[in-house]
Amino acid sequence: MSNGDIFVGETIGTAILILFGAGVVAAVVLNDSKAKDAGWVVIAFGWGFGVLAGAYTAAPLSGGHLNPAVTIGIAIDTGDWDKVPLYIAGQMVGAIIGAVLCWLVYYAQFQANADEDKAQPTLGIFSTAPAIRNPVANLVTEIIATIGLVLPILAFGLTKGLGESGTAILIVAFLVTGIGLSLGGPTGYAINPARDLGPRITHALLPIPNKGTSDWGYAWIPVVGPLIGGALSGLIFNAAF
Repeated sequence: MSNGDIFVGETIGTAILILFGAGVVAAVVLNDSKAKDAGWVVIAFGWGFGVLAGAYTAAPLSGGHLNPAVTIGIAIDTGDWDKVPLYIAGQMVGAIIGAVLCWLVYYAQFQANADEDKAQPTLGIFSTAPAIRNPVANLVTEIIATIGLVLPILAFGLTKGLGESGTAILIVAFLVTGIGLSLGGPTGYAINPARDLGPRITHALLPIPNKGTSDWGYAWIPVVGPLIGGALSGLIFNAAF
């Protein structure tokens, strides 16, 4: 894979991931949306389908990592770090683009947020926030949830034929859905630094009425936690398999 293919693939794939993921949250929480109050199960499946669409799109170009934690885990497993900065750069750019696209899709609903009687916090559409703010507990949750993502991804590579058939991506999409349903309650399951930081930057910059704070005091947890989880996954995989 060329450098250009990696960057383009990760940018496009991550943009699709965030468009679907932020989009389903916007659909569920924003007033005047036809999916208003559809619930957590809908959100979990929306993110899972975002992984499905983004990873299948990116796979022919870059392999479809879409997540710095996955990239780090693979690099620790293989010892190949040369392309890591390129992967992460594409993921960050794609995450920002995807968040902007979500804003454009729900532009009218975001503008309706100017009505003080209907105003809602909007950060949760773009990034995660804890149900109970406890930095240690929140960090541990993100580490464990990310291990629950990256370690199985590495193990899937041991099953002959999954990668060649493309079935592995489908399984990862179900895996992300399962993580959301099972482990998403405490922190909103970032499990992906680019998925959280890119849209958080976008939220800070976009002219969204009554958008509230971008909560930079919490922003390090959904970055550091998944990076630690991805690194531990690579170490565990090398030790155990």
